[in-house]
Amino acid sequence: MNEPPRQPSEEEMREALKQLRVEDVLLQTVVTLVNLSGRRLTAEGEKNVEQAKLGIDAVRALLPFCPEEESGPIRDALSQLQMIYVQETQARGEAPPEQPASEQPKDEAERAKARSKIWTPPGT
Repeated sequence: MNEPPRQPSEEEMREALKQLRVEDVLLQTVVTLVNLSGRRLTAEGEKNVEQAKLGIDAVRALLPFCPEEESGPIRDALSQLQMIYVQETQARGEAPPEQPASEQPKDEAERAKARSKIWTPPGT
């Protein structure tokens, strides 16, 4: 017979918490937000662009605090989510929300720099 999983003791829980780092929790939170936002953009019966936008914004806010070596794949996933979000809002006839003035480039050099960072699909 299969026995139910054993619950960790209080001492085992304390020991596990000693090993836990804020960076680990932060990274797991960001990955969870990426996954959840992806589902809110793509899963039939679960689509909710407002929730996806909130998740995308949260990932953008938390990403600078993630370990640098882990941020590359998250940035890639975030870029894909942002593109899917724009496609979804355009398909619904909605305009994507404007960037806050604080995030808009201030001069042409900044605009050119920002454009060079924009990912585009191969062959376009």
